Amino acid sequence: MSCTLVSLSGARVPLENGRAVILGRGPDTGVTDKRCSRHQVKVVARYADQDVVVTQLGPNPSFLDGEKLCRSQSGKLTHGGTLFLVNQSHPFKLHFSPSSNGTAQKGLKATDKTKGGRNLKEAQSSPIPKRSLKDFFSISPMKSSKRQRSPERGHPEVKRQRRDEEASEGRMKEEDEDEEEQRMVEEKLKQLQELAEKSMTERSNSTRPSSSSSSGKECLKSSWQQIDSLMLYTAAGVRGSEKIAGFDIDGCIITTKSGKVFPTAPDDWKILYSEIQPRLASLLKRGYKVVFFTNQMGIARGKLKPEVFKCKVEDILATLQLPVQVFVSTSPGLYRKPVMGMWNHLCEKANDGVTVDKTQTFYVGDAAGRPENWAPGRKKKDFSCSDRLFALNIGLQFHTPEEYFLGWKSAPYSLPHFDPRKLDSTAGLFDPPSACLTSSSTEVIVAVGFPASGKSTFFQTHVIPKGYVYVNRDTLGSWQNCVSACERALKEGRSVAVDNTNPDPDSRKRYVDVAKAAGVQCRCFHFSASLEQAKHNNRFREMVPSNSKHVKVNDMIFHSYKKHFVAPALPEGFSEILQIHFVPNFKDSQSETLFRQFSEG
Repeated sequence: MSCTLVSLSGARVPLENGRAVILGRGPDTGVTDKRCSRHQVKVVARYADQDVVVTQLGPNPSFLDGEKLCRSQSGKLTHGGTLFLVNQSHPFKLHFSPSSNGTAQKGLKATDKTKGGRNLKEAQSSPIPKRSLKDFFSISPMKSSKRQRSPERGHPEVKRQRRDEEASEGRMKEEDEDEEEQRMVEEKLKQLQELAEKSMTERSNSTRPSSSSSSGKECLKSSWQQIDSLMLYTAAGVRGSEKIAGFDIDGCIITTKSGKVFPTAPDDWKILYSEIQPRLASLLKRGYKVVFFTNQMGIARGKLKPEVFKCKVEDILATLQLPVQVFVSTSPGLYRKPVMGMWNHLCEKANDGVTVDKTQTFYVGDAAGRPENWAPGRKKKDFSCSDRLFALNIGLQFHTPEEYFLGWKSAPYSLPHFDPRKLDSTAGLFDPPSACLTSSSTEVIVAVGFPASGKSTFFQTHVIPKGYVYVNRDTLGSWQNCVSACERALKEGRSVAVDNTNPDPDSRKRYVDVAKAAGVQCRCFHFSASLEQAKHNNRFREMVPSNSKHVKVNDMIFHSYKKHFVAPALPEGFSEILQIHFVPNFKDSQSETLFRQFSEG
């Protein structure tokens, strides 16, 4: 059997049994209408039911005959029905055609891919031998009906009589015969489907561990969940285990077919190594739970639609033909590797209550901090170290894909210069230690330091309670307003703390001049946190709800500060320069645990 969507212009889109296909504006459909998204609909053909499940993805509606579909809605299209790709334009008519050879391999019923079904291509690539109706029945239903009529074809009188009957009865008789023949085929296909599903179930069971106290109950139905910025897919057959085999996806399980660094289309992927599928199957047999962890920032940035990536995940698992659980982080924050959010959710809420044994657990990923030319033919350095740091944060044994799947020797690597685990909470707060943080005389204190280097917290904790007026550009809006606020405070005889980044002499001179005009001293507090530490502090703020008052700082601002930075010096007019160190102070152990994690690779 074959299934095809055909447009009025003659464009033909073949649909394999059970295989999800994304349709929209592009060369496959011949549609150039910009109202039509490139990922307008997902269609899945179901040969046994002779229908196609259509799921709307694009912002503008599609129509199934007269039925309107909005985003995320699904509907069924049957033989002869029409899919209007966007609004009520660009019609595609659905055609189901029986196979000419009478075989039933393509007639296997395909479960909706979102429910964990396997498609025809997967079944053909599996070790199960290909079968036809002959393997299950002595005579195929189509040939059986033909053989019953063969004597008629051999007798002239019968032939003439049959032609006369057909002429009088018209096409109705042919249609009735076709329907009856099709009914017989479908009945046999249903039996074949049951046998095939039983065979596939037996094969799937052979990859699963036997029941034990360290395994959870088996997931019976594939499903997607959305938890804040985390998407979680649990395939049918997944069960909890104390042993977890964790893997990254891109560059570890799959790579691009195009050879590009980033995929050029949703289907631009292939399994990275032939060794991957049998190795994962072996892990399942040994009682491991196989889990994929992936960062997909393209979803948060609007460059990748969640529905499209979900289809991709399902296709990958369908190709592997293995029960796998998949965690997808879609934005910055708690769930983004190397932070442990995805891992914590697995252990606390997605492992059937089974406690994970870290000594029997490991993680594999390609973002490993390897330098240029880390192996022959591998000229490029790793784009980050996030996978290695993810394992390091959790406390797991780590491997690269080449080490784990191909048996290569360990490659050199380097960790980030800033290590949050080594930051001393008992270190001295400032240098020189003999200095005083505040003065009984009126003065101006000018801060210098990266965004997120701890300036605001320091001033609010140690300086403002002593009666200093707090001047900050984030609240006042401009440096001119800050200078005016500083002048007003000094006229009132009050000291001022200027909480801005002030990277260069020009930005600092404004406040030195105001202090001189008022006849008071001006001191500089230089916050010594490095760029890496400031970025870490910024990411930590994003993950802790109590820090929501802080505005997120993007990388451009960090690097702008670094570019313009000139170390403060006494000749600028300062009476004293103190070095203020970042010394973390945690409200609870949970906050400290989070802060001590590597947050970026």
